[in-house]
Amino acid sequence: YRCDDFVVNDTKLGLVQKVREHLQNLENSAFTSDRHRKRKLLENSSLNSKLLKVNGSTTALCATGLRNLGNTCFMNAILQSLSNIQQFCCYFKELPAVELRNGKTAGRRTYHTRSQGDNNVSLVEEFRKTLCALWQGSQTAFSPESLFYVVWKIMPNFRGYQQQDAHEFMRYLLDHLHLELQGGFNGVSRSVILQENSSLSASNKCCINGASTVVTAIFGGILQNEVNCLICGTESRKFDPFLDLSLDIPSQFRNKRTKNQENGPMCTLRDCLRSFTDLEELDETELYMCHKCKKKQKSTKKFWIQKLPKVLCLHLKRFHWTAYLRNKVDTYVEFPLRGLDMKCYLLEPENSGPESCLYDLAAVVVHHGSGVGSGHYTAYAAHEGRWFHFNDSTVTLTDEETVVKAKAYILFYVERQAKSGSDKL
Repeated sequence: YRCDDFVVNDTKLGLVQKVREHLQNLENSAFTSDRHRKRKLLENSSLNSKLLKVNGSTTALCATGLRNLGNTCFMNAILQSLSNIQQFCCYFKELPAVELRNGKTAGRRTYHTRSQGDNNVSLVEEFRKTLCALWQGSQTAFSPESLFYVVWKIMPNFRGYQQQDAHEFMRYLLDHLHLELQGGFNGVSRSVILQENSSLSASNKCCINGASTVVTAIFGGILQNEVNCLICGTESRKFDPFLDLSLDIPSQFRNKRTKNQENGPMCTLRDCLRSFTDLEELDETELYMCHKCKKKQKSTKKFWIQKLPKVLCLHLKRFHWTAYLRNKVDTYVEFPLRGLDMKCYLLEPENSGPESCLYDLAAVVVHHGSGVGSGHYTAYAAHEGRWFHFNDSTVTLTDEETVVKAKAYILFYVERQAKSGSDKL
């Protein structure tokens, strides 16, 4: 009971719940005294383990790692990346804490179990608490077990301790945050809070599955999908909202194993974006139902970006099914740290400002290993002008040269402000 693992089938008298409450009281009293002791220690000692030499001067490393709870590096890499997307992270950190407004449970640690019911589980609250624990500099590593229990509860796909796909987790996380924010929280409508936030104006919102939230306001973009019948020429257009773009690594680059290999040109992020947006003839398994011909016909497909998001998330499709195996494409893809220019992929580029389509890199998730069900995830992220490498509990200062050599799996690009320079991809 102390670890509060999932317990079902309580007795009629609720004895399991009574034991849990007793242990919670013991834990809370111990936690309070421990907190006072730690505060004194912090006041009396310098954080020697977190001091780094930067440009000849000693500075405190305020970054906090995330403990691995058993193959949870996929979650840790995504959380660290999102924590370094300032506008997104600040929104959650500024939300009021649930526990402070709940009377009985004020100031107490909340445990989430199956016996408590779905109403007592809040992904937004646990996500908020995790983000608040990062970058405060009071500890070297934070254990996100409360968040992980909520993930288990509302996302059954991620139960257990096997390795999971970081991109799949990110999509589930953003989708569930979006749904919970739409529903309101603690009696306050998230839509109202979003509308009051002047930096997220209505013109920048993208609605996906209902009302806009901070998730869609920051990550939401819109694609235009054009399909043309090759028999009669009928054109079909539809708009699809997106939170990220999944890009194929073009087949001609897939045999390249290292960055320094000289046989042929190097694959770049532009190659992947061009492959995504170029005109494509659909094969026999993807015949288009032409409304004019009244039957399935050969056709072409092309994507245009109708609206760019504030944060452009690009997922490189490194895992592919072949027969009964899921293989990894280990090709190095060159990507820019600054000035990713998305203007040529826009449906109406003439309506965009001179620098409204430029993006700078904020974070990179990297998969190390050969398979999706194995290997290890780490993340690189920029914070206040410095690059850090997040490897579960370990956080180290790194440099741009190391970041650009990484074999990226997920890239997070932040829209550049108008005052920046014109360094382009």
